[in-house]
Amino acid sequence: MSEAIEQTGARYPLLAKRTSKRWLITAAVTTAIVALPVLSVLILALFPEENIWPHLLDTTLPRYLVTTLQLMAGVAFITLVIGLASAWAVTMCDFPGRKFFEWAMLLPFAVPAYVIAYVYTSLLDYAGPVQTAMRDWFGWHNAADYWFPEIRSLEGATLMIGLVLYPYVYLLARAAFLEQSPSLFAVSRSLGHSAISTFFRVVLPIARPAVAVGLSLVLMETLNDFGTVDFFAVQTLTAGLFDTWMNLGNLGGAAQIATTMLAFVVILVTLERYSRRKQQQFAARDNREPIRRFTLSRPRQWVCVAVCAVPVIFGFLLPAATLGHYAWEYFDESWNPDFVRNTLNSLFLSGTAALTTLIIGVTLAYSRRLHDTRGMRVMMRLSSLGYAMPGAVLAVGVIVPLAGFDNWVDGILRDNFGVSSGLLLSGTAFALVFAYTVRFLAVSAGSVESALQKITPSMDMASRSLGHTPGNTLLKVHLPMLRGTLITAALVVFVDCMKELPATLILRPFNFETLATYVYQFASDEKLAHSALPALIIVLAGIIPIILMSKSISDTRAIS
Repeated sequence: MSEAIEQTGARYPLLAKRTSKRWLITAAVTTAIVALPVLSVLILALFPEENIWPHLLDTTLPRYLVTTLQLMAGVAFITLVIGLASAWAVTMCDFPGRKFFEWAMLLPFAVPAYVIAYVYTSLLDYAGPVQTAMRDWFGWHNAADYWFPEIRSLEGATLMIGLVLYPYVYLLARAAFLEQSPSLFAVSRSLGHSAISTFFRVVLPIARPAVAVGLSLVLMETLNDFGTVDFFAVQTLTAGLFDTWMNLGNLGGAAQIATTMLAFVVILVTLERYSRRKQQQFAARDNREPIRRFTLSRPRQWVCVAVCAVPVIFGFLLPAATLGHYAWEYFDESWNPDFVRNTLNSLFLSGTAALTTLIIGVTLAYSRRLHDTRGMRVMMRLSSLGYAMPGAVLAVGVIVPLAGFDNWVDGILRDNFGVSSGLLLSGTAFALVFAYTVRFLAVSAGSVESALQKITPSMDMASRSLGHTPGNTLLKVHLPMLRGTLITAALVVFVDCMKELPATLILRPFNFETLATYVYQFASDEKLAHSALPALIIVLAGIIPIILMSKSISDTRAIS
């Protein structure tokens, strides 16, 4: 085999070198374009047209910081408790409905936080059915006669976001539990430890790196949220960025708040890596053997049922049922030309972004396979920065270079031909697709890179020995083998784009709405029932990837 490859290289040395170099250049250019928004935010923050940073420090920024930290701490606590408890229960304990909860625990993933916030506001507000029924039952006349928790508050936003983000912790914790050795559980049992004792003494310390990754993703998504905090009037950094840009008209100030948010992201990523700096784990020899679940008493079985059922009911079933009821009741009013047009807009943008991220992700991952150098690994990390950037921050980073390009082209045409080009990139669908691509490129690139690592290099050698170029090898050998991974990655990116709100609100063209912004506009006008149908479409679109993710995890390990 090696002789055949050497003969091929000797026969076409210049062609092989040029082809390989093209992949490297393409990867470098792509990485530079994808990393451009981050650089734009930093430059604009350091050199704003009007420096309002001292004003922000003296007035609103401390409040934004404190509220953001409180929100993140509350969400972290909720997601850790629900995610870890449910992951341990469905993985290691035998109780009624365990098979159902294995995948049902992921269903809240399909519900955007802003949608669940709108639903519970309609249910729990003063004029909602819950408080109305309480007044009827107990003879109360107004709010002064009784106390009821305020849903539109920091605590309410914390609960809403926590209910839909705990699957991050559940997903990674369950995968970590499934990878652990059965001998650890057997030793723990032989020493007389219960299921709970085994969890805290043996399982959780080993699963800590995976849990840390899940929690960091939760906190970054919390930082990204705008729909919930805006609807509940919670003044976080994201809300402050929108207020500084949209209401005060100060893009430089918005960039400075965006830089503060980026600092949060850097701290989160650094803490996550620091927490597992001294941990090095290897797969146990018996980690493919069936796990024997703990046999629990009847009361403890029902505790496990409650631990799993409560987040599923309140995080998915109740919101979905409420949306379904409103969608049916207001179907004739909701199904109109605006709804159809906005649905098509969402499908077009999400489909285009999914395809774009897939193409770029394959290019970057395959370039690294051809050039597995330190520089290429750095480029892969840079290309994944967008996933850690909150949508509002990304919007600032995208609008600056695109607007600069538009102004540059317009200036040339005005000076030389006396005509104006208008908006070529900024203020168009291109800006949205670009933002989506930068934000979710890490999903496709990471999935493809992981799948490529499982393909033996001998496949490449055989293809090259037959005279195929790297491009032909990718098309004829690797892509057919990666079909399942590509479909899953595209579906995940598609659903993420369907739900994305902050960047879409800022970058969408004039009179252009997606389902996410359509729902937001209705909710802002307090027409929650009319937003049910488009919100339900967003939720339903997210269920298919959830089922695929759950199946892929379950298939990794047999449980007896």
